Amino acid sequence: MASAPRSLSPSNRTAEVPIEWEEHYVGDQVDPRTQSFLTWESLESVRKNRVGLKGPMATPIGKGHRSLNLTLRKELNLYANVRPCYSLPGYKTRYDDVNLITIRENTEGEYSGLEHQVVRGVVESLKIITRQASLRVAEYAFHYAKTHGRERVSAIHKANIMQKTDGLFLKCCREVAEKYPEITYEEVVIDNCCMMLVKNPALFDVLVMPNLYGDIISDLCAGLIGGLGLTPSCNIGEGGIALAEAVHGSAPDIAGKNMANPTALLLSSVSMLRHLNLHDKADRIQEAILSTIAEGKYRTADLGGTSTTTDFTKAICDHL
Repeated sequence: MASAPRSLSPSNRTAEVPIEWEEHYVGDQVDPRTQSFLTWESLESVRKNRVGLKGPMATPIGKGHRSLNLTLRKELNLYANVRPCYSLPGYKTRYDDVNLITIRENTEGEYSGLEHQVVRGVVESLKIITRQASLRVAEYAFHYAKTHGRERVSAIHKANIMQKTDGLFLKCCREVAEKYPEITYEEVVIDNCCMMLVKNPALFDVLVMPNLYGDIISDLCAGLIGGLGLTPSCNIGEGGIALAEAVHGSAPDIAGKNMANPTALLLSSVSMLRHLNLHDKADRIQEAILSTIAEGKYRTADLGGTSTTTDFTKAICDHL
């Protein structure tokens, strides 16, 4: 993980971005202060600098370790996960002209981690929905729509079954919607939403939803444009904190083989630059990425090409 926008460093000179990286690495021992492999110093770095860029991090499954990503979201109060999902020119998928945004509540819901065994063979997991968190993410979704020229916000839910929890989430979304009469507001049941997305993703603009639904829908949307390797992401916290990240897996099977596709991490860094109001730099880098992919000469294996990570990255730099 890296953070701390300060001054120009050698790694940023190709695009002439005025950032100096403060690097932090995930440890191989559990830090008792965070109860995960994530160190307290890493968290303090993001708190201090207010912005960061995170690479993929894997938590061992079934070992009793606290999730690294969940630790980040909880400790830094990163309440909204924002994922732009748009078709990349020149990279053909089953869908054309996809252009939507998923905004996921990031701190509660089924991911609150409140589970216990009632009796042997029976476990219970508590879904937590609060007015404060629901209003906060709804407000962010409508503000995002207004400031980015979006026309519609869709609240995704299952309130027909979970009347109290999802019902509260919808009530909060309705309250916020009243303050934005220029934005069209609608409510869509999650199973119907999935069907509509697969049939015609152009039906949606900005989608806001509780945690678990957001985890599922955002990955579904990534599949519409070619996968998680092409999808940027940024986590928004209170006080102006922003932590951009690639949301694909850590892929240890190709580690060190110069095969990885850096597109998702690069586009996430573009989101970070936009948060810093470095729009000219963000536009320049994004255009270089899209031009390289559209040209088709240099693509990594997951995009149907044979280029190495180094060759693909060099091609992007050459387009700057």
